[in-house]
Order: sequence, then structure tokens, then C-alpha cells
Amino acid sequence: MTEKWDASAFKARVDTVLRGFVGAEANRLADIDAELAPVAEQLESAVAEGKRLRAAFCYWGWRAAGQPDSEAMVRAAASMELVHAAAIVHDDLIDDSPLRHGRPTAHLALRSAVAHRPGAARGARSLAMLVGDLLMSLAGQLFATSGLPAAYLGRARPLWGTLARELIAGECLEILHTAGPPDTAASLKVIRYKTAKYTVEHPLLIGGRPGGGRRRPVLGVPRLRPAAGGGVPAARRPARPVRGGAGHRQGERRRRTRPPSHRAARRGVAAGRRRAARADARAARPPGPRR
Repeated sequence: MTEKWDASAFKARVDTVLRGFVGAEANRLADIDAELAPVAEQLESAVAEGKRLRAAFCYWGWRAAGQPDSEAMVRAAASMELVHAAAIVHDDLIDDSPLRHGRPTAHLALRSAVAHRPGAARGARSLAMLVGDLLMSLAGQLFATSGLPAAYLGRARPLWGTLARELIAGECLEILHTAGPPDTAASLKVIRYKTAKYTVEHPLLIGGRPGGGRRRPVLGVPRLRPAAGGGVPAARRPARPVRGGAGHRQGERRRRTRPPSHRAARRGVAAGRRRAARADARAARPPGPRR
């Protein structure tokens, strides 16, 4: 792994996959009935923006397990962005957010599709919920049809269940704790399950396990755990808080985290190989004389 990491080039590759895959699925949906065109449009809108951070972590889980660059893996990694898109649509619906990346959120944009009917707002919210559901389904479809061998995909299947369960758990906990008494530990738990795990930990593991990583794969970074005091886990270096930004409510803080570097990945893989070689040498060594 000697090539230089180009985040912009990787983002462009993921964008190409998402545009092609989601565009084709949106066309198939609209072909069923012309009235579904606004819903199909929101599918494409949901993946139009993003830094592709989750895809990058998934890709680096694969590379850190010793695997080469692969278009199939880029397609598999892009599925993480569909999980994110689904979560965003649902989150905006739950929070009743009006804007995302400076554009109307799905449940507002879809009001035009039902504007001539009673209960237009309720109908638009229902359509947005279904858009989010379909995006999550498409995430699994893109991963399964990525082109990775079936044996590789099978290793990651249990991790998908964990990702979905913990993401939904975090969203539910946020709803359950909203308007409750202040509780720092509970708030950090919400952040950990609703955001940190499906942004960093699960993409890394889903990429690393198919690539041959163990249950706690050698990734150049330790298995992600809550920081001291219950904080959000960080990868390789502390996250840098950034205020504001398109698509975020005023005053909200978002975190920018870089994927592990080639050097860190190589160190982790090399260390694992050295340990295995030492163990083989000890097993092959003839027993010494008894003292």
C-alpha cells in the first residue's frame, strides 16, 4: 500500500457509484407509476451531498486487513452512505427539520406531491418515512451486489444486523430522553449509538471483516470504545470540533475525523504477521534437554 491517499478522488469514486446505483433504482420506481416521480427524486436528493466519511472508514477497514484497492470494495463502501442517507431522512422527520444542506428536507419537499389532498403535511411525512426505509433497503442491496465474493460478504452479514440495531437504539434513546432531566451519561450514550458507532466503528469493522480481519481486526487503531468518562470514541487522533456548516442547525457542533493512514494500516498488518511468524517458529523448535 504505497499509493498516496487522495480523499477527493475517493469521494468522486463513491459519488459515481451512488449516482449510478440510486439513479437506476429511482428510475425503476418512477416507471411503476408517474405519480411516484417526486418520491424517486427524493431518493436521488438524499445522496447528492456528503463528505463520504463512512465510506472511507469502510474502505480503510478493508485496506488495513491487507487487501488491495478494489472497485468492488468501493461499491461496498458506498453502501455505508446509503445507511447515512436513510438515517438523515428519518432524523429530519423526527426532528421536524426544515432544511438539510440548504435545501428543503424530504418531508417538506414532498408536500407538493400531496398538496391537492386533505392532510398534505401528514401524507408528506409518511412518504418521507418510506423514502428513508427504501434507502436502508438499498444499502443492503448495494453491499450484496458490490461484486465482492460471497464468502467475504457472508463474514460481514452479522455486522449489518448490529449496525441497524444500534443505530435504531440510539435514535430511540434520543426520543426517550428528549425533554427529560439533564443526564450527561445518557446524552453521551445517545451520541455514541446514534452517531459515533455507525460513522466510525461499524464501517471499519464491516470493511475489515470481509478483508480477513479477526473479530477484533488489526486496523492500525484499537477497537473503538467509549473514551474515559463516557465520551465519543475517536479514530487515531482526537476529532476537531467545527461549528456550523451547511446542513447543520445553528450552534450545532459536528466532528471531522480522518481515516487511518496507509502507514498506520501497514504497521498494524506487519505487527500481526510478525506475531504469527514468532508463534510458528516456537511451534517448530525442537524441545530442549530437561534440566
